[in-house]
Amino acid sequence: MSIPNEALQKLVQEIETQAINAQREINVVKTSIMSKQRDIRMLELTSTEVKQLSNDTKAYEGVGKMFVFTPVDRVEKRLASEKSELKSDISNLNKKLHYLETTHKNSREHIDQIFRSGGR
Repeated sequence: MSIPNEALQKLVQEIETQAINAQREINVVKTSIMSKQRDIRMLELTSTEVKQLSNDTKAYEGVGKMFVFTPVDRVEKRLASEKSELKSDISNLNKKLHYLETTHKNSREHIDQIFRSGGR
Protein backbone atom coordinates (compact mmCIF):
# COMPACT_ATOMS: atom_id res chain seq x y z
CA MET A 1 0.00 0.00 0.00
CA SER A 2 1.54 3.26 -1.07
CA ILE A 3 0.78 6.78 0.05
CA PRO A 4 -0.35 9.17 -2.73
CA ASN A 5 2.33 11.69 -3.73
CA GLU A 6 0.25 14.70 -2.68
CA ALA A 7 -0.33 13.30 0.81
CA LEU A 8 3.31 12.31 1.10
CA GLN A 9 4.44 15.76 0.03
CA LYS A 10 2.10 17.41 2.53
CA LEU A 11 3.34 15.12 5.31
CA VAL A 12 6.98 15.90 4.51
CA GLN A 13 6.24 19.64 4.47
CA GLU A 14 4.55 19.46 7.88
CA ILE A 15 7.43 17.52 9.38
CA GLU A 16 9.95 19.89 7.78
CA THR A 17 8.09 22.90 9.20
CA GLN A 18 8.13 21.29 12.64
CA ALA A 19 11.89 20.67 12.35
CA ILE A 20 12.56 24.25 11.23
CA ASN A 21 10.48 25.67 14.09
CA ALA A 22 12.27 23.44 16.59
CA GLN A 23 15.67 24.55 15.25
CA ARG A 24 14.63 28.21 15.50
CA GLU A 25 13.48 27.75 19.08
CA ILE A 26 16.68 25.85 19.93
CA ASN A 27 18.68 28.91 18.88
CA VAL A 28 16.47 31.22 20.96
CA VAL A 29 16.77 28.98 24.03
CA LYS A 30 20.56 28.69 23.68
CA THR A 31 20.82 32.49 23.45
CA SER A 32 18.64 32.87 26.55
CA ILE A 33 20.77 30.38 28.48
CA MET A 34 23.95 32.23 27.55
CA SER A 35 22.38 35.55 28.57
CA LYS A 36 21.29 34.20 31.94
CA GLN A 37 24.72 32.65 32.54
CA ARG A 38 26.29 36.03 31.81
CA ASP A 39 23.88 37.66 34.29
CA ILE A 40 24.86 35.09 36.93
CA ARG A 41 28.54 35.89 36.43
CA MET A 42 27.80 39.60 36.84
CA LEU A 43 25.79 38.94 40.01
CA GLU A 44 28.63 36.82 41.39
CA LEU A 45 31.14 39.60 40.72
CA THR A 46 28.84 42.17 42.31
CA SER A 47 28.25 39.91 45.29
CA THR A 48 32.00 39.44 45.75
CA GLU A 49 32.48 43.21 45.76
CA VAL A 50 29.59 43.79 48.18
CA LYS A 51 30.87 41.13 50.60
CA GLN A 52 34.16 43.02 50.85
CA LEU A 53 32.31 46.05 52.20
CA SER A 54 31.90 46.52 55.93
CA ASN A 55 28.38 46.45 57.37
CA ASP A 56 28.46 50.16 58.21
CA THR A 57 29.09 51.10 54.56
CA LYS A 58 26.17 52.91 53.01
CA ALA A 59 24.78 51.18 49.94
CA TYR A 60 22.23 52.65 47.57
CA GLU A 61 20.01 50.90 45.05
CA GLY A 62 18.38 52.51 42.06
CA VAL A 63 14.60 52.79 42.19
CA GLY A 64 13.25 54.44 39.09
CA LYS A 65 15.02 57.80 38.81
CA MET A 66 16.27 57.90 42.38
CA PHE A 67 18.47 55.97 44.76
CA VAL A 68 17.37 54.50 48.08
CA PHE A 69 19.59 53.60 51.02
CA THR A 70 19.74 49.82 51.49
CA PRO A 71 21.71 47.95 54.15
CA VAL A 72 24.56 45.84 52.76
CA ASP A 73 23.09 42.58 54.08
CA ARG A 74 19.81 43.24 52.25
CA VAL A 75 21.76 43.89 49.03
CA GLU A 76 23.55 40.55 49.50
CA LYS A 77 20.23 38.75 50.03
CA ARG A 78 18.75 40.34 46.91
CA LEU A 79 21.76 39.31 44.84
CA ALA A 80 21.55 35.75 46.17
CA SER A 81 17.83 35.49 45.40
CA GLU A 82 18.33 36.86 41.87
CA LYS A 83 21.11 34.33 41.34
CA SER A 84 18.90 31.44 42.48
CA GLU A 85 16.07 32.64 40.20
CA LEU A 86 18.45 32.72 37.25
CA LYS A 87 19.72 29.22 38.04
CA SER A 88 16.13 27.98 38.15
CA ASP A 89 15.43 29.67 34.81
CA ILE A 90 18.52 28.04 33.29
CA SER A 91 17.40 24.65 34.59
CA ASN A 92 13.98 25.10 32.98
CA LEU A 93 15.55 26.32 29.74
CA ASN A 94 17.83 23.26 29.66
CA LYS A 95 14.75 21.03 29.94
CA LYS A 96 13.09 22.93 27.11
CA LEU A 97 16.29 22.68 25.06
CA HIS A 98 16.40 18.91 25.54
CA TYR A 99 12.75 18.63 24.42
CA LEU A 100 13.35 20.79 21.35
CA GLU A 101 16.49 18.90 20.37
CA THR A 102 14.60 15.61 20.66
CA THR A 103 11.74 17.01 18.56
CA HIS A 104 14.16 18.23 15.90
CA LYS A 105 16.01 14.91 15.82
CA ASN A 106 12.77 12.93 15.56
CA SER A 107 11.48 15.16 12.76
CA ARG A 108 14.69 14.64 10.78
CA GLU A 109 14.53 10.89 11.36
CA HIS A 110 10.92 10.76 10.15
CA ILE A 111 11.79 12.67 6.99
CA ASP A 112 14.74 10.34 6.33
CA GLN A 113 12.52 7.34 6.93
CA ILE A 114 9.90 8.62 4.47
CA PHE A 115 12.53 9.17 1.78
CA ARG A 116 14.15 5.76 2.37
CA SER A 117 10.83 3.98 2.16
CA GLY A 118 9.98 5.83 -1.05
CA GLY A 119 6.42 6.53 0.05
CA ARG A 120 5.47 2.88 0.44
